[in-house]
Amino acid sequence: MITRGDKQTQTAGDGSQQLQATNMVVNMGIDEKRAREICQEMTLQLRQDYSEEALKIAKMRVIEFENKLMPKMEAVEGALEIFADPSFQLLLVEAQKTAAASERPADYDLLAELLVHRFEKGENRIARAGINRAVEIVDKISDDALLGLTAFHVLTSFIPSSQGILQALNILNNLFDKIIYDTLPTGKDWLDHLDILDTIRINPIGVLYKIEEFYPKILSEQIDIGIEKNSQNHNDALNLLKGAQIPIDILVDHELNNNFVRINLPNKESIDNLKIKQPVLYNQNLLTPLSNQQKNTILSIYDLYNNDSNIKQQNISAFMIEWDKFSNLKTLRYWWDNISISFNLTSAGTVLAHSNAQRCYKDLPNI
Repeated sequence: MITRGDKQTQTAGDGSQQLQATNMVVNMGIDEKRAREICQEMTLQLRQDYSEEALKIAKMRVIEFENKLMPKMEAVEGALEIFADPSFQLLLVEAQKTAAASERPADYDLLAELLVHRFEKGENRIARAGINRAVEIVDKISDDALLGLTAFHVLTSFIPSSQGILQALNILNNLFDKIIYDTLPTGKDWLDHLDILDTIRINPIGVLYKIEEFYPKILSEQIDIGIEKNSQNHNDALNLLKGAQIPIDILVDHELNNNFVRINLPNKESIDNLKIKQPVLYNQNLLTPLSNQQKNTILSIYDLYNNDSNIKQQNISAFMIEWDKFSNLKTLRYWWDNISISFNLTSAGTVLAHSNAQRCYKDLPNI
């Protein structure tokens, strides 16, 4: 956090205790032991909700949830401090109640992920509202509906950043190898179920694009035709690269059409992050960012791309052939293309799907 002004002011993480003197500040925070004690204090509220017989089962489930929660919170710097936040404690009680009501072990892990998200979103009230709702319904959502929600979210939210098309598909296939942990849902019941739980909003007049229509747009700059080999535009592109002192191997054979070359980048935005060996430097192993002139040169080469719609469609067809060679992507395509209803995820649906995805694949980035 940032402190401004010339008065003696100290800031700290949510809930940390402070003592301030002229030349001394002592912060008394929450450690793992105290966080577990707070969990136990919150658990006492369960006594009034259950009979003696049910309470024994509820406590066992809550302990399982707590054992999933603590390692995740400890792994995030400063996260334990939030246990002193009154609003978080209220959410913690709701998570304990949901855990107590669920016989599904995966729910305890999912609830823990949601509480980590609550810390990471901080003061974002919109995000917090979605997280609170997600915590309430974890024990109510069916296995197949949660899987469908998660698969939809991951496909529409994450794009492989690989330069090569086949490598991008391989990355995506490996991701869904972890995400598709069971049979994907079919029919309409799972969508009605998600709508009732406020995780999606069904659009009765909308149309869900097929994979062949949707994903080639996501990777459009890798599927675009490129420049025909040995053409005048090809010669012009090579001359532009040489004039700007950019290695000509930035142009590579197009994986979907060997008669063309394309710029070996996932998209135009990645130009800003591109580094190359500059020939004028003494240290030839040093990679340096492109100059503005070099960036503009690469952008101008995109203008030399062929725009024939028939060839572009051939590329899309070739792309889908490659797509179906990956077993998980083929399964995903068949499932997606048979969803007959258009829908959008709500904030609760998004955080629930993302938390479940991170439960399955730990390296998935935050959104």
